[in-house]
Amino acid sequence: MGTSTLNQHPYPVGTRRDAKSGDAPLLITIIVLVAFGLLMLYSSSVDYSVRILGKDPGYMLRRQVLWLGLGAGVAYLLSRLDYHYWRRFSVLAMLGTILSLVAVLITSELRLGAVRTFYNGSIQPSELAKLVTVIYLAVWLYAKRAQLNNIELGLIPLAIILGLIGGLIYLQPDLSATVTIFFLGGTLFFLAGADLKQLTILMVLALAVAWVVIQFSKTGQARVAFYWLGLKDPMNASYHVQRSLEAIVNGGVFGLGIGKSLTKLTGLPVPPTDSIFAVITEEFGIMGAFFLMMLYGLLIWRSLVIARRAPDMLGTLLATGLAFWIGVEALINMTVMVGLLPVAGNALPFISAGGSSLVTSLAAVGIIYNVSRQHGAEAQQAEDEWRAFGATTGLRGRYGRRGVSRAQRSR
Repeated sequence: MGTSTLNQHPYPVGTRRDAKSGDAPLLITIIVLVAFGLLMLYSSSVDYSVRILGKDPGYMLRRQVLWLGLGAGVAYLLSRLDYHYWRRFSVLAMLGTILSLVAVLITSELRLGAVRTFYNGSIQPSELAKLVTVIYLAVWLYAKRAQLNNIELGLIPLAIILGLIGGLIYLQPDLSATVTIFFLGGTLFFLAGADLKQLTILMVLALAVAWVVIQFSKTGQARVAFYWLGLKDPMNASYHVQRSLEAIVNGGVFGLGIGKSLTKLTGLPVPPTDSIFAVITEEFGIMGAFFLMMLYGLLIWRSLVIARRAPDMLGTLLATGLAFWIGVEALINMTVMVGLLPVAGNALPFISAGGSSLVTSLAAVGIIYNVSRQHGAEAQQAEDEWRAFGATTGLRGRYGRRGVSRAQRSR
């Protein structure tokens, strides 16, 4: 498919190709993750629902099932929507996200010392911001792919976009979500083909901003201080990490059994949300934790396979960026629970209680699944557009003849 054809028809992947079946291993992996998540949510939330929330034992499970129904509907619709249409909708989605982040600050619904939610804590726009940021940047980088070497047209606009979204989230404050936004932006910038000079500048700026944020944030200072103390001696870690490590030690190799966690009854902070990985490890042991990590690994692997087979650069950026987002969220949650990262409020995707996290994660999977349904498009289109894509050896060598398209990176 030549360039002239692309110009005449901005959505080259048609409805005929949309009729193809998607990636079955990805679908099965998500079903298993969601089912396991519901099981562990019920196990970890029964006592919490009664003692902390003053509700009946199945309260949190019922709410999660309702959000699951909404998320599944959104995922289905997005799996049917040609991902090229995000070129039309991405600006509106970003504007809506910015307005929702501003509205959170205006309404000032305070929960657990932060202003992050609407509707009695049910809706958290920062989760939506992560999803929309990936979509918007994928579309923007795709449109600017020929100009990324120009700092005025590449790095500076990217910094403005990330600074606006990250700044609004930081004001809530939500440090972990802010870090996630910047990480995703830098990753997509790299995947789209930014040169080494711009990547170096971006990394230096990110480190400088992180240092300034920590210096002026009491929460950040406290978390970093506890983190360093915990690395030296786990007994000096934060209370949250100490109880989490206790749960993991209790679980051993094969766990105490479903529903038999002790720490969730004796003070483990928020077991249905941030600490659910500790409950999983206590009840299913190291083997259960390994099984969960395998599921996330399968999700990322299948997403990268889909990205490698995508008919164009936009599909590759979307599938890779969304998969990295889910993987980063899971990695942060699990490493925090074992004291390898400072305490953060990241949910465990598909597992932790929370409607915003579940719906946006399922929406991301719906978009990835749509990319997988269109892998039969002509490879020549992708060869013409692509590729400064050099994140991994497998993706870099997708066409065999070359790994990158620009002269300064190719031999």
